[in-house]
Amino acid sequence: MPLVAPPLSLYVHMPWCVKKCPYCDFNSHGARGEPPPYAAYVDTLLADLDADLADFGAAVEGRPIVSVFFGGGTPSLFAPDHIGRFLDGARSRLPFVEDCEITLETNPGTVEHGRFDGYLAAGVNRLSFGIQSFDDDKLKRLGRIHSANEAEAAVKSAQDAGYANLNLDLMYALPQQSLEGALADVERAIALAPTHVSHYQLTLEPNTAFAASPPPLPDDDSAWAMQEACEVRLAEAGYGQYEVSAYARRDRRCRHNLNYWEFGDYLGIGAGAHGKITDATAVTRRWKSRHPRTYLGAAGGPARIGGSGPVAPAELPFEYMLNALRLYQGVPREAFTQRTGLPADRIAPALAQAQARGWLQDTPGRLQPSLLGQRFLNDLIELFLA
Repeated sequence: MPLVAPPLSLYVHMPWCVKKCPYCDFNSHGARGEPPPYAAYVDTLLADLDADLADFGAAVEGRPIVSVFFGGGTPSLFAPDHIGRFLDGARSRLPFVEDCEITLETNPGTVEHGRFDGYLAAGVNRLSFGIQSFDDDKLKRLGRIHSANEAEAAVKSAQDAGYANLNLDLMYALPQQSLEGALADVERAIALAPTHVSHYQLTLEPNTAFAASPPPLPDDDSAWAMQEACEVRLAEAGYGQYEVSAYARRDRRCRHNLNYWEFGDYLGIGAGAHGKITDATAVTRRWKSRHPRTYLGAAGGPARIGGSGPVAPAELPFEYMLNALRLYQGVPREAFTQRTGLPADRIAPALAQAQARGWLQDTPGRLQPSLLGQRFLNDLIELFLA
């Protein structure tokens, strides 16, 4: 079946941070010694974008960008004029929808006072703060460079600068954290009145300092109790849960992340960035060289690509469900065929198993995890493995 082109987003990876956190498995590099070549990196980003647009050709031509996300690393290490120059360059190459959501990740302590109004003027209309906790002891254990008071001050400074759309990242099941401590973090976040909260469990990822030397973490039952209690408190405060770790005020769901979870398309620009593009016949994934030095040296040439190729049809059901079933309200059943080009009967046996185990809602026309399916989400998704 011919594939239907989904919405198109733009992900921009900024690879530098002040210091690598011990739990972090993202493609981030501590900025040691000489300051990173910020201006040259923006030039390389635009060259990368030009090359991707040429490579993908008709698959992206004329399709508007519905969201932009600057991730990292710590994108707020880049000055507003760098961000503005990239956005101006991207707009000259691609159409943006009128109300395009443009998010910049920022960490308290990495933005000089007064910079938030500069980001707003540059076109960034949404900020995502990597706070993680409002407990100074927990922040120290996580290797964060800010204090709880600095986090609150940074959020208030952004609001004073005119930002009305803010996300706060929080983690739970932190080293030696209690249920009361997890709830206290949520209370401090609610008091700042963000429009969105990302609340996710600390996990030990391979090739991180925490994996090599694990800290004392709460057990699974304690972590589950924290998740449930924090879900209830966030709901009471008006934050509806729409994804495993995402809570939002009405009409403030993150459009960029929703596009990922609904198996939309996105150009991935920057060191280590991943992208996904759909044409009439295939879904193609592409990722860029991880190390900033290699990426900069490629200057938009072929060496910028770490890998690229179509997703095998046998892998598409799992790839699709890995994203779509994270959404608590699910997705329309027909979207599977539209996004993958596969007939609905390809997933019928797995759906029957999931239904029999009580992992899917009996909702006509939708694929939606049940409360039990939300708890056993990994098992549910694994049913769709090739």
